Amino acid sequence: MQINYDAELDLLYFRFDPRRQEVVNKQVAEDVVLDVGLDNKIIGIEILSASEHLDLSHLLPIDRHIAPSAT
Repeated sequence: MQINYDAELDLLYFRFDPRRQEVVNKQVAEDVVLDVGLDNKIIGIEILSASEHLDLSHLLPIDRHIAPSAT
C-alpha cells in the first residue's frame, strides 16, 4: 500500500494496487472518492480536505510520501 499526501491540495490518497490500470472514479461522500479498477476492486481512496477529517500526524508510515507544498 502507498500513502500520498499533497499538502498544497490537502489531498490524501491511499493506493492499494500499484499496477497501472484504467479506473472509474466513484464519489461515495462529499470528500471521498474511490478508484475502482479491474473486477470492480477498489484500487485507491482519495480524501479531499484531508486535514479537516483526519489527524495526519497519526498516519502509519507505510510507503508514505508527502509531496512538498509549493511555497
